[in-house]
Amino acid sequence: MMNIAFPAIAAAFAVPPERIRWVIICYVLTYAITSLAGGAAGDRIGHVAVFRAGVGLSLIAFVMGGVAAGFGWLLVARVVQGFAGGLIYGTSPALAVAGAPAALRGRRLGFLSGAMGLGFLGSLPAGLLVESVGWRAVFHVRVPLALIVLVWAFATRSEAVELERKPMLLGDVTRGPVLQAGALSFVARGAIFAIWLLVPFYLVEARGLGALVGGIFFMLTPLGTTVAAPLAGRLADRIGSSAPAVVGLALEAAGLGALGFVDGATPLAVVALALFVAGFGLGFFEVPNMATIMAAFPPGRQGVVAGVAVMGQIVAARSAAVGFLGAFAESLVVAAVAVAVACAFALVGARARR
Repeated sequence: MMNIAFPAIAAAFAVPPERIRWVIICYVLTYAITSLAGGAAGDRIGHVAVFRAGVGLSLIAFVMGGVAAGFGWLLVARVVQGFAGGLIYGTSPALAVAGAPAALRGRRLGFLSGAMGLGFLGSLPAGLLVESVGWRAVFHVRVPLALIVLVWAFATRSEAVELERKPMLLGDVTRGPVLQAGALSFVARGAIFAIWLLVPFYLVEARGLGALVGGIFFMLTPLGTTVAAPLAGRLADRIGSSAPAVVGLALEAAGLGALGFVDGATPLAVVALALFVAGFGLGFFEVPNMATIMAAFPPGRQGVVAGVAVMGQIVAARSAAVGFLGAFAESLVVAAVAVAVACAFALVGARARR
């Protein structure tokens, strides 16, 4: 819900678009650091308890964001939200596969990724809220939702879904397959953040769309992820993880690459297709890749802050020289090339395991 509100937030606090990247970085950097810690804490005190704490902190963060008196206070709220997200992301994959046989692991992770993608469809109601009430509403509206989830989480019997607690060792995360899967996830998610950060400004400011219509276009990327994730999960259970992961990276690179060539006159249908394909590729890659990681060690989410920082720096450095559209195109091309390289490495790794 946040991203489509970025132009309104930038206008409200009189900050340039490149500074808005800190709204993402403060959230993503924090959860990238704390997600592994959240998973480790779950191994010691219980994953359900850590998940509940994450939802409770999310509730606090939404209240803080909704009443933020300045841009700095908004960033503080996002740090708190990131800490909460780390506790949630660090435990959700483990809870999703708790008690599942290996043959169903991909399907369960596909359902989880699809649910996360479905959550990103919040850009549609967020666009309506921004236009009718203002950007603060994207925080306010999530307060009762978080409260409902918190009550639900406490009503769940933890012993029914809790995992056997085993501490994770350093050797678990330094094995070749784990490192490769983590690196691929880092690139794929870092690249997709070029869309999360830049596309709202392209749709609202460069193309003159309202927040509501922009939200409709913006939700096409998570919609693609939502559609692809369950399909990829089933396919990974049947044929293995390597081939779906490679195909997913290739599709994501194609979508990002197409966005790198759009301008102010590009047909919106082309933009819509590229947004959907990029999201579909991410979903098709992420589930089998997550299955590879889950099969090797307790879950930990990979950070994407480097990708966000790189995209923001490109826009900041190049906007003055080539304008926003030029910087937007260059950023998406960089993201597409990064994913294409990751796809090549994944393909080589898949062939080597045959």
